[in-house]
Parts: sequence; structure tokens; C-alpha cells
Amino acid sequence: MNVLFVEYPKCTTCQKAKKWLDSHEVAYTDRHIKEENPSAEELREWLGKSGQPLKKFFNTSGLKYKELHLKERLPELTDEEKIALLAEDGMLVKRPLVIGEDFVLIGFREKEWEERLK
Repeated sequence: MNVLFVEYPKCTTCQKAKKWLDSHEVAYTDRHIKEENPSAEELREWLGKSGQPLKKFFNTSGLKYKELHLKERLPELTDEEKIALLAEDGMLVKRPLVIGEDFVLIGFREKEWEERLK
């Protein structure tokens, strides 16, 4: 299985996740989220595969999220407006992401990764 690993290399959680992938010999294609933002089309596809609400794709602890006051604004936005925001700036996207053929993992939760990536 080869998965897409979407990360921000300076993020310590992403670094930890990448080490986990390597130590568990999971084949992946690496993608720098700031250099190559997910497109709106990709985000729609990933949302469907994830089974998660769109809000889970937001990096709620990030500076950009706080600067834009998204905690207050998100409830007022449509899903398309939220997707457009995420597609505009990769730093708004929760990371790391692992995208497989029929699944998406958002953030690094070792137990979840262990179950899905065996």
C-alpha cells in the first residue's frame, strides 16, 4: 500500500508521524502542505473518504486560524466557503494527513494509524 502523506516539515507532530511511517515500513509519497496546498477538489474527495465533519480538517491551534477568528466565523460559513478557505492556505489544514485509496487519517493518533495502516 502506498499512501499520500501530507505534512508541514517543521511541525513536530508531522516529524513524529513520518518517523512512525518509516519505522512501520509504510510506503508513502511525501507532500509539503505549504508548497502544494490541497485543492478544493481534493478536499471534497478527502472529506468523503474521511467520514469526518469538515471542521476536523481545520488546524484549530494554528496562528492563521486564530488570526482569521475562524472559531467564531466557521459556524456561519457554508461547506463550500470552508473548503475554499482550506484550499487557499495549507496552514489552515490540520496535519499530518494520510490519504489512502478509501480512507483519510487526520492528525497523528498512533492507535488509529496502527489499525488502519497494518
